[in-house]
Amino acid sequence: MQRMSRAATMIDRSRRGSKPTTEEVGDIRKPHPGRKLTEQEFVDWCTEYTHAEWVNGEVIIMSPVNWNHADINAWLVSLIHEFVEFYDSGYVVGSGVQMRLANIVSRREADLLFVSKQREDIIRPTYLNGPADLVLEIVSPESVARDWREKHAEYAKGGVREYWVVDPASRRVEVYVLTRSKTYKLIEEKDGKVSSSVLKGLYIRPEWLWQPKLPKISEVAKELGLR
Repeated sequence: MQRMSRAATMIDRSRRGSKPTTEEVGDIRKPHPGRKLTEQEFVDWCTEYTHAEWVNGEVIIMSPVNWNHADINAWLVSLIHEFVEFYDSGYVVGSGVQMRLANIVSRREADLLFVSKQREDIIRPTYLNGPADLVLEIVSPESVARDWREKHAEYAKGGVREYWVVDPASRRVEVYVLTRSKTYKLIEEKDGKVSSSVLKGLYIRPEWLWQPKLPKISEVAKELGLR
């Protein structure tokens, strides 16, 4: 169910002394189609190297992220992956896999997706055919409205059980749990911790994320009882 990322593919080629193909380079730089697309047209237009989302026919090209965003994302994926692996509770992936939400006609690409073992049937080779159990987004300067408002509403309507928003600029970490009325309720921070309701026992201390150097995963894992 895992696939090599575009960066990993390029690194692998470099290590083997071969250059990326013209097709691969073209795919990475693939321009906006300039018009609305049907879902099937979007799927056909995308390749493994396309970094885009599709909402109600609109194609949204994702901007490159900065170092801090990528660093926090990699750290959170590593930590949550270790937590999920320890309890054998499901599957975690970082950005690059689309999530298809049929009832709002969209394919979103989040910074982190968690799918429980009980719902692994929604996993496809290149996308999720339904809402993940937990979605995490890291806010970039160009994605403030998209992450705080648009995706907040879409993920609730689409049935994502828990939504994490990490905003480095404002130093905020907010976790929302889905209610029966398909709206999100904020999980209040307690004792300096923001906890998950989907992954029982998982929490982070927001202060960890704002340090010049992120804490070692091994130290945090130990605090969480994983080691």
